[in-house]
Amino acid sequence: MNTTLNALPTRATPSVALTRILAVGSLLGLIALGLAWELLLAPLRPGGSWLALKVLPLCLPLAGLLKNRMYTYRWVSLLVWLYFTEGAVRAYSDKPPGNVLAMVEVVLCLTLFTACALHVRLRLKNAAEAAKPALEIPDPSSSSHANPAL
Repeated sequence: MNTTLNALPTRATPSVALTRILAVGSLLGLIALGLAWELLLAPLRPGGSWLALKVLPLCLPLAGLLKNRMYTYRWVSLLVWLYFTEGAVRAYSDKPPGNVLAMVEVVLCLTLFTACALHVRLRLKNAAEAAKPALEIPDPSSSSHANPAL
């Protein structure tokens, strides 16, 4: 990991801001969907089920995403695949309305993964571009103080 690139402050471009909004929005959507699904819309048992607790791990990265921590974006892009898998399995095995809710979960997971991956990529690219002038080494042959070759 290049700490020089991660330490440089950079201004958020509109595309970085958009990926951040998409990531936070889809994470909040997954939390709301998981609670509504298991407590109200299509619970496994009447009156709700303990499966609603599956949203607790999604609450952990919310603070990191809001604080714009790069590390959080990286590990959320891995965590989301657990929820994607659940959505894909339940989309084919559940009966309506559970299968429709599962398809919504899959779409939210794909949105979250794409937003996190693009966010990390764009921030690293912007940091590298900002660091480029500071890291450039001047060409000694272009200097007026260059020594002639012997």
